[in-house]
Amino acid sequence: MSPLVQLAVEESENPLIPPIPELVIGFIAFVIVFGFLAKKLLPNINKVLEERREAIEGGIEKAEAAQTEAQSVLEQYKAQLAEARHEAARLRQEAQEQGATLIAEMRAEGQRQREEIVTAGHAQIEADRKAAAQALRQDVGQLATDLAGKLVGESLEDHARQSRTIDRFLDGLDETATKAEAAR
Repeated sequence: MSPLVQLAVEESENPLIPPIPELVIGFIAFVIVFGFLAKKLLPNINKVLEERREAIEGGIEKAEAAQTEAQSVLEQYKAQLAEARHEAARLRQEAQEQGATLIAEMRAEGQRQREEIVTAGHAQIEADRKAAAQALRQDVGQLATDLAGKLVGESLEDHARQSRTIDRFLDGLDETATKAEAAR
């Protein structure tokens, strides 16, 4: 056969369909590889997938538990915050009340001190007035005695007599002044 004939014979076979012995060997090899994979590799893959599924489900459960715990902690925090705000408001109210009480006490103390100072001032003024009146009586008495002595022409040095005369004169002046004030 010539090379062209041989080519023509070979061309009569379909290149897409393999020969039967190759198909049988390929099928046997496929069954062996598939059996090996099914017996050894597939259980390991299923085991890893099951572990992943359990890990994911466990992670979800842990996340839900953590979220629940976080929610309870948040509620506790909110309750404590509300309590702290209430306590702060109560303390602020107490401080305002104490401040008002303290202000009232300080005003009363200031009023009392002012009254004491006014009373002490009046007492000091009265004492100064009496001292001035006494000093004026003595000065007026001395001047009156000197003047009377000059008019009479003799000395009126007797102190007891001089004091009685001056006192009578000043008492008369006081009575006249009192009557004049009462008449007004």
